[in-house]
Amino acid sequence: MSTVIEDVIARKIFNSRGEETIEVDVVTAGGFGRASAPSGASRGKAEATPYPKGGIEETIRKVEQVIAPEIIGLNADSQEEIDSLLHSLDGTENFNNIGGNTAFAVSLAVADAAANTYGLPLFQYLGGFYAKVLPYPLGNVLSGGKHTAGKGPEIQEFLSLPLGAPSFLEAQRANATVHEKVRKLLEKKDKTFTGGKSDEGAWTCSLSNDEALEIVYEACEETSKELGFECRVGLDVAASTFWNARKKRYVYRDKALDSNEQLEYILELIKNYKLAYVEDPFHEEDFEKFAELTKKAKNCLICGDDLFVTNLKKLQKGIKLGAANTIIIKVNQIGTLTDAWETIRTAKAAGYTPVISHRSGDTVDSHIAHLAVGFNCPIIKTGVVEGARIAKLNELIRIEEMLADRALMAQLKV
Repeated sequence: MSTVIEDVIARKIFNSRGEETIEVDVVTAGGFGRASAPSGASRGKAEATPYPKGGIEETIRKVEQVIAPEIIGLNADSQEEIDSLLHSLDGTENFNNIGGNTAFAVSLAVADAAANTYGLPLFQYLGGFYAKVLPYPLGNVLSGGKHTAGKGPEIQEFLSLPLGAPSFLEAQRANATVHEKVRKLLEKKDKTFTGGKSDEGAWTCSLSNDEALEIVYEACEETSKELGFECRVGLDVAASTFWNARKKRYVYRDKALDSNEQLEYILELIKNYKLAYVEDPFHEEDFEKFAELTKKAKNCLICGDDLFVTNLKKLQKGIKLGAANTIIIKVNQIGTLTDAWETIRTAKAAGYTPVISHRSGDTVDSHIAHLAVGFNCPIIKTGVVEGARIAKLNELIRIEEMLADRALMAQLKV
């Protein structure tokens, strides 16, 4: 089948928050690919610029008038060539001219079209025969921070990680169980709880960080006993969102901590609640405190999202300093599949755990399920129950079924 690109079509669609975003179709002589771009609520300063000046309308124009004429006639399986061309057409470090979301949608649609042309699922096209390892789902069950307009806990996400699950299906069942148990516990504990949810389908509440953590810990412990395998708690602190640079303090509702006090607080939480995962515990420029926590924390993944923004140069700085041991991979933070893959390879070579991730304002596009398996990322962070998240989780169940007795769960040392 010919992978020659014959047409590129861009359109405006909506994400899970009702915001406009871009979707791109790539048509080859023998196949078809489609991808859409998500959007984050808390964005790192060094992320690729999501859209050019002029917003979605200008984005559509750039695809139709700048990008499409250059890639029509190329082969969709020439991923590196096309991704390099996207950089050349933009001409800036951070995709200021065409937009990171534009580059992301085009790059992913090209890969999808190539896979479709060859009659392969995307994960197999990307990873070949060895793409058979399923990730553990890291699910947001209780939201705070920017996901609740600052009216809940300061910590942005309270997460469930079913580390002992024997299959992806059982892992997702565990997270759904934790999610339901959290609801029941909130009904007892929080008098203002009305069943509200955040963008990602996680429950919202008016409790303090410690009260919310107690509830999620209890739900994970109960689930572990019921299902017979370990389900542990994780946090996305998103500390940049409540770091006061002028005061040099992390400002909580009941305290303000300097960097050393924040370090001790996070270490205390890791110990008391057996945390398996802590994301962005310090603001996005504090590589030194990330390194100190990584050295002191035991049996816990210390993850950088805003710290690294899927950027190879920032990751290399982190590796040199020993900052974190885990990295969030959000392709639209960096722009193209090739960029993301280079960051993943570098992370793995340095012993970092790559976590493929959704964005809070996502679409029902399920490609990151395939990226997790194709790029062999041992964790996927993509909510638990909301529609855009379920699309990805259900796709992983289908991939597991497709792999049959070849399917393996990832190996994680936590």
